Amino acid sequence: MDSNTVLPTTSEHIVDITYDNAKQYLIDESAVRPVLVDFWADWCAPCKSLMPILEKLAVEYDGAFLLAKVNADALQDLAAQFGVQSLPTIMVMHNGQPVDGLQGAQPETAVRELLAKYLPAPWEAVVQEGLQKVEQGEGAEGVALLRGAYQDSGQDAQVAFALASGLILTRRLNDAAELLGTIKMVDQDAQYAQLMAQLELAQNAAKAPEITELEAQHEANPSDLDVVQALAAQYSQHQHNEEALVLLWNVLQKDLNAKDGELKRIYMDILATVGKGDPLAIRYQQKLYAMLY
Repeated sequence: MDSNTVLPTTSEHIVDITYDNAKQYLIDESAVRPVLVDFWADWCAPCKSLMPILEKLAVEYDGAFLLAKVNADALQDLAAQFGVQSLPTIMVMHNGQPVDGLQGAQPETAVRELLAKYLPAPWEAVVQEGLQKVEQGEGAEGVALLRGAYQDSGQDAQVAFALASGLILTRRLNDAAELLGTIKMVDQDAQYAQLMAQLELAQNAAKAPEITELEAQHEANPSDLDVVQALAAQYSQHQHNEEALVLLWNVLQKDLNAKDGELKRIYMDILATVGKGDPLAIRYQQKLYAMLY
């Protein structure tokens, strides 16, 4: 068989590799999506049992990966470059490099497990869709999608964080608090801390009067720290984080433990919500550190 002969394929996500297209499909395409390379030969009986499984999965996964079939007899140099020593051999290509593989006949479950390590989890797209709907004002539908993804993921912590974010944004604060209360200690990372800070600010804002009323109260009595606390929470909840930090800093620079440390804790919550790398957070962190040290 000529090494550049292309055999018929049954899907646009299945290609027969030749010397001419090897770079395109094995190197370039693997920077876009995983490429599963199948080294096979006509005389290899296990190859003939494995290939239908691979072709079935390529069609089922509908473009999540590319199946690239390499006739090891026709393209011996290519097979040698990949270190193929027995047939069938399948390899996963990612960013131009082989990163994993299997040798010999394999059951479908083994191939699925191999692919699962390099393909997005099926619920990841649902999470993104749910968050997008929440941001677009379709809160009920977005939260429903996030709840479904949370269950489908086996209550994965990262999906829980996405759901908690959606619950906070849609003011389902009790549900958010209950969900975050289930997060295991090992999963309580920076994102968890940020969500907890957002939740606390949202809870404070939910109990406070409107900003305009609070601003009037603060102007009439700037020393009323209850008003300062409520107004800072409202500012933050409405994304006026700089106004909140200015308000709190005006008090903290005079008394760092004002209101038994409550104002400093809110100040830190707002910094956590803004994010460590944000210039606003950096500026107000430096102000606080200068006082402390």
